[in-house]
Amino acid sequence: MFELLLLFIPILLSCFFLFYYKPTPRGGGARQLPPGPRGWPVLGNLPQLGAKPHRTLHALSKIYGPLFRLRFGVSEVVVAASADVASQFLRVHDANFSDRPPNSGAEHVAYNYQDLVFAPYGQRWRYLRKLCSVHLFSAKALGDLRWVREGEVGLLVRALVHGRTEVNVGKAVNVCATNALARAMLGRRVFEEEGAESGEFKEMVVELMRLAGEFNVGDFVPWLRWLDPQGVVAQMKRLHRRYDEMLDGIMVEHRRGEVAAGRGEGERRDLLSVLIALKEKGDDEGEGGKLTDTNIKALLLNLFTAGTDTSSSTVEWALAELIRHPAWLRRLQAELDAAVGKARLVQEADLPNLTLLQAVVKETFRLHPSTPLSLPRVAAEACEVGGFCVPKGATLLVNVWAITHDPASWGPLAAEFQPDRFLPGGKHERVDLKGNDFELIPFGAGRRICAGMSLGIRMVQLMTATLVHAFDWALPEGQTPEKLDMEEAYGLTLQRAVPLMAHPVPRLVAEAYDSITPN
Repeated sequence: MFELLLLFIPILLSCFFLFYYKPTPRGGGARQLPPGPRGWPVLGNLPQLGAKPHRTLHALSKIYGPLFRLRFGVSEVVVAASADVASQFLRVHDANFSDRPPNSGAEHVAYNYQDLVFAPYGQRWRYLRKLCSVHLFSAKALGDLRWVREGEVGLLVRALVHGRTEVNVGKAVNVCATNALARAMLGRRVFEEEGAESGEFKEMVVELMRLAGEFNVGDFVPWLRWLDPQGVVAQMKRLHRRYDEMLDGIMVEHRRGEVAAGRGEGERRDLLSVLIALKEKGDDEGEGGKLTDTNIKALLLNLFTAGTDTSSSTVEWALAELIRHPAWLRRLQAELDAAVGKARLVQEADLPNLTLLQAVVKETFRLHPSTPLSLPRVAAEACEVGGFCVPKGATLLVNVWAITHDPASWGPLAAEFQPDRFLPGGKHERVDLKGNDFELIPFGAGRRICAGMSLGIRMVQLMTATLVHAFDWALPEGQTPEKLDMEEAYGLTLQRAVPLMAHPVPRLVAEAYDSITPN
């Protein structure tokens, strides 16, 4: 096999240069492609990305400017690395970049593009997004399920009070976020407590985000796809089988529960009940066809992964930053004590009054954006951005991490944790997280902005506020706040390379903890 490959490599290289190599157009105006580094034969710039592509691309933007071009195999790739360039793509040319390029993750994990995140832009995508918006993410749905989120955060506090002395913060928060979302989606918890089952689910989500963040050579060099040189596709297929088995079990159990409870049409409140009812009725969503079990499982997969890991990892980063900066931790605790007192836990109704909390959350999203590189989009037609030609079929990557660390937007201390930049009187007081201010777009922007943004912001604010208000946090023996490991582990979401381990020390009056009851 190896000898055959050696024989065919020169032929394959020749084919590549004959059929795929296109020299950069010369001349001014929009005929000129953006600048960029030279790449390797065949693979282009893929080998140059390194272990942390968001940082590599940030470094390249300092050389080639905020809009530059790469070649990944046979694919043209353009990278937006400033707020101004990102707004050109995601506001001015948003319609032109509303689709995703083909990729292995969508094919082998996300049920072959049957989900919401990777589905082609069109009628079915709009239908799935509308279902989620109405039944999970609308103002009414969020208000109706506020008691669920507060109840799950209360159970997290109770588990920390009565649990081990040292806590893996990310895992504990992930259980809370997953159960809160599951009760809205399925009408029940999926984990009763942090344990082997919840730990396995967290590992599955992290593995999915890691694989989804991989630049798979087979996606960019079609004639190498069958070799799966990195083993990425094989790992995706194994992970998909595990998820499919889990989701099949959830749907079977849910149908049994509906029958056993004898619930009528008007009593179906959770999203899965609505989806199953629509599927059984055969409701047609238009050009996208009818809902299938595969559509439903793909949608559940999106929500369970994107809706849990992003929130829990952001809370973990927020708490780590506050532990590293004890003065800010004390200031936030003082704000919470003044607004909430020490006799009860934080409620969602308190959040609008917590100015410093909102600033801390924004600063965490800025320093540690949950998705450091946006999910890719593809150009439907050629267009002009910043005086350069972006060719039809080019893949767009928005380097969210580079934008949130850009000194042009954030000043010379862009790499420092400074929540006061978002406080009244601060330079970025009016910047929000909702895709309107391109200096800070952790949820993306435009048509493909994260559907669960409103829920994500609420969960991160509520969990962060509660953990800071209810506990003081001590690091394991031998660790000091100033030397806390803040290394990143790259994936579709930005995980901590080393999980945050800390000891929660209750700081409220006993009645605040004793009053916590399951709901």
